[in-house]
Amino acid sequence: MIAKSFKFIDKIFTFFEEWSIFIAVMVGLVTLFVNVVLRYTIHYSLAWSEELIREIIIFTTFIGCSAALKNRSMIRIDALPQIVPFLKKPLDYFSNICTLGYSALISYLGWQMAMLQYETHQKTIILEIPLVFLYAILPLMGGMMIIRTLMVIWEDFTGQKV
Repeated sequence: MIAKSFKFIDKIFTFFEEWSIFIAVMVGLVTLFVNVVLRYTIHYSLAWSEELIREIIIFTTFIGCSAALKNRSMIRIDALPQIVPFLKKPLDYFSNICTLGYSALISYLGWQMAMLQYETHQKTIILEIPLVFLYAILPLMGGMMIIRTLMVIWEDFTGQKV
């Protein structure tokens, strides 16, 4: 039952991660290309392109955290498990528990920041994108990381691939 639920959630998360990151990167790539062409051909630069790229980098970084957990490619120091191999499993569980704590903290604080932006109606300078959308990425990422970490713990504990 749990394995089926995790597989279903994994499909949804994978679809969202891959397509949202793909679309965001393509929009950024086209925007930067157009800006470079305009800058070097008619000596005109789009003011809004740099702001858009900054928001795309923020989005792809945070959504990419969830994808990195799925692929087990989060950055970690693995010198101790290489020196003392029998500590690998306990340190993996410790790492996953730390990731759960970090994800819960980001979700909580991100939610507070998003609500603050919602109450104050702040917007970005040039594109005037409501900042609540940018800050809402934090609790989204935290929630996705919590679920992905639980999937990793399940895989490690049961040996079943999600």
